[in-house]
Amino acid sequence: MKYMVAELMFKALKAWYKNGYVYLVLSDRKQVSFPVELNEKLRNASPEQLTNIEIICNGTGLHWPDLDEDLSVTGIMEGRFGEKE
Repeated sequence: MKYMVAELMFKALKAWYKNGYVYLVLSDRKQVSFPVELNEKLRNASPEQLTNIEIICNGTGLHWPDLDEDLSVTGIMEGRFGEKE
């Protein structure tokens, strides 16, 4: 029986910010987006800070260096945006 590691299922090829949303193109060519309002640090950031997105960890994470914020692509796909529980 083969098991797939969830972190390897979703990889970002491209990420960008536009008009209140973060957009991703995944390795399977699907495009997904989420509103920055769902994340406390992103919600309060300037457009310049939001535009500065790095794809990290071989495509499995996003990093905003100006905000010291990281989100996993798997977490985004599961609806977890770094909000406090």
